[in-house]
Amino acid sequence: MSVGRFVQQAKQCLQKQAEYSKLNAFVLPITSHEPLLQRCQDADDRQVNGGPLSPIDGQLVAIKENICTLHEWTTCASAILQGYQSPFSATVVEKLTAAGAVLAGKTNLDEFGMGSHCLNSIHGPVKSSWSKSGEDRTVGGSSGGSALAVGTQQCFAALGTDTGGSVRLPAAWTGTVGFKPSYGMVSRFGVVAYANSLDTVGVMARDVAAAKKVYDQICGHDPHDPTSLPPSSLSRIQTHLQQSRRNPHKFRIGIPIEYLVSELDPTIRTAWSLALHSLHKQGHTIHHISLPTTKSALSAYYVLAPAEASSNLAKYDGVRYGNKAPPSSSYSTDNNHPRGKGRNVLFSRTRGAHFGAEVQRRILLGSYTLSSTAIDNYFIRAQKVRRLVQRDFNRAFALPHPLVRPPPSPPPTTSSGAPTMSADDRETAGVDVIITPTSLRFAPLIADLEREKEEDPTRQLYEDLYTVPASLAGLPAVSVPVKAGGEKVGLQVIGQYGDDEMVLRVGRKVEELLLPTNNRLEE
Repeated sequence: MSVGRFVQQAKQCLQKQAEYSKLNAFVLPITSHEPLLQRCQDADDRQVNGGPLSPIDGQLVAIKENICTLHEWTTCASAILQGYQSPFSATVVEKLTAAGAVLAGKTNLDEFGMGSHCLNSIHGPVKSSWSKSGEDRTVGGSSGGSALAVGTQQCFAALGTDTGGSVRLPAAWTGTVGFKPSYGMVSRFGVVAYANSLDTVGVMARDVAAAKKVYDQICGHDPHDPTSLPPSSLSRIQTHLQQSRRNPHKFRIGIPIEYLVSELDPTIRTAWSLALHSLHKQGHTIHHISLPTTKSALSAYYVLAPAEASSNLAKYDGVRYGNKAPPSSSYSTDNNHPRGKGRNVLFSRTRGAHFGAEVQRRILLGSYTLSSTAIDNYFIRAQKVRRLVQRDFNRAFALPHPLVRPPPSPPPTTSSGAPTMSADDRETAGVDVIITPTSLRFAPLIADLEREKEEDPTRQLYEDLYTVPASLAGLPAVSVPVKAGGEKVGLQVIGQYGDDEMVLRVGRKVEELLLPTNNRLEE
C-alpha cells in the first residue's frame, strides 16, 4: 500500500522534532509514532474516499503546555504542577481532534505564561541558533515553544495563548504567523488561567491561510466557558459585519503616530514603510491616526495582569492544588530566625520552593495593587486606562464596536439644519485596519538578556509595547512575517472587535506582497 500525503508529512515533522530536539521547543514530544501515523493514515483514507473531516484533517498541530490534554502532562512549565495530568481535554483540543487534526506534542513556555523570552521554564529555555555568530537567541514568549515548532517545520501549526502579545511576539521573532482572535471568540475552557480578562487562545502557522484553517475549527461558543461569546452575540456581530458598507478590495489603513518611537530598530522601520508603500501602490489608502492612551497601556497592563494572576494562582498552595514542598534547610523552621519566621507554614514553603522568580514577582506585585491601601491608586486607575485604550480604538475604526451601543448624538448640521456630511462620508471617516510593527527590535541574544536584566530589570517589559494595546481592548491581531534587507520582520495587523476575517484578509495581502515564497525559516 502506498504511503499517503499526510503520513509523509507526519514523518517529516517527526524527523524535524528529532533533529531540533536540543532547541527545546517540545517538552512532551511524541514518543510512540505508530498511533500518530495510524491517525494520519486514516486521514489519507478519508481523503481518497472524498470525506475529509475538515481542511486540517490529518495535519499535525502542537499544543502549548498550559492547555489541558487528557493523556499528557499539563505543568505550565512550573514545578508546582510537575507531573499533573488533567482529567479532561480543553475545548480547543477536543475541537481539533473532532476536525481530524493529529496532536504533535506539547510545547515549552514561560512558567504560567509569564515572560517574553521563554526562559522561565522548569523544562529549560527555548533557544534559536539562527544567528550569524552562532550564539543562542531568544524566540520570544510566552508561546516560544509553539512558534519555534512551527518555524522549524516540526508541525503544521500550533496553539498558543496570548495575554499581552505571547503569540504575536514569538511569531515575529521566528518568522511565522501568530494570530490572536477577538476576546471570547475561542473557548478558554481547559486553559490554565494567567489573567482571565486578557487570556486568548491563538494560532501559530507558517502562513495566514494555515492559521485561518485552524482558527475556523476552534472558534465558536462553548457553554463551559463563561467568557465565550454566546450565539446571540456571535449572530449580532455577523449581522453587523454584513450590514457594514465597505469596499472588500480597497482597505483604509491606519498608522498610529504614537508608534513612531525612537527605540524602533531602523530595519524594522524600513520594513514597515515598505509594506505601507506596497499596499498604497495596490490602491489601498494610508491614514495617520492617533491612539493617545498607547503611552499608558503598557503600565496599565503590568498592573492588571499581575493582579489577576495573583488571584488565579492563590489556589496553588500544596493542599487544594499543586505539589507540596518537603521541609528543607533552605526554609528554616525556626520562628526566631530573622528569615525563618513563618516559613514552616506549608503554604509559604510550597509557593516559595515551587514558583519561579518571575511568577513570585508578579504575584507580589498583583497582591500589592489589590491591597486596600493601593487598589484605588493602581488597579482602579489601570482599569480606567484600559477603557480609554478601548475608546481610542473605537474612534479610529470606521466600523463601530458591534457589542457597544454608542451614546445617541445628533449628526452635525449646517445653519439650515442639513447634515454636514452624508452617511457614506461618515462610513469612510475611520480606518478598516491598523498596521504596526510587532516588536521594537530583532530577537536578542540570550546572553544579552542576562546583562540587560542586571542593568535594567524593566527593559524587557518593553518587548510588548506594540502588542499590549490590542490585548487590553480585546481586539483581533495577527503578526505576519515580511522580508526586508535579508531579514524577516513581524508586522502586526489590528482590526475592530469581531472583525477577525478582515484582519486575516489584510494579513494575507501583506504576506502576498512582501513574502512571495513559502514562509520557512532559513536553516
